[in-house]
Amino acid sequence: MSFFRKNLGKSGEDLATLFLQKKGFKILGRNIRLKFGEIDILAQDNKDIVLVEVKTKTGDQYGEPVDEIDFFKKKKLWQLARALSQKYPDKNIRIDVISVKIQKEVKIEHIVNALEF
Repeated sequence: MSFFRKNLGKSGEDLATLFLQKKGFKILGRNIRLKFGEIDILAQDNKDIVLVEVKTKTGDQYGEPVDEIDFFKKKKLWQLARALSQKYPDKNIRIDVISVKIQKEVKIEHIVNALEF
């Protein structure tokens, strides 16, 4: 991964973290590595444990950031959610997606319960 893309991703995750905190989410962790992949942001929203996937882009040339979540990424997110359900058996696990567009302005879109598992 290029230096630019890595920094872009980190910037998007930083913005998404602040966005979630302003909405009242408690951030439990970031960039958590598990057997199946990495959780960008792990948060708690009331009684729900939320696995947050962040997608960040700087332009429109290849679609929206959320369009980057293909079948294989969805499969990884489902596996991560199942692993979390074992760690938090008494909590509802939810997968949210945050789309960050960094252009002249920053645009953040939060898709709650984006993927059912």
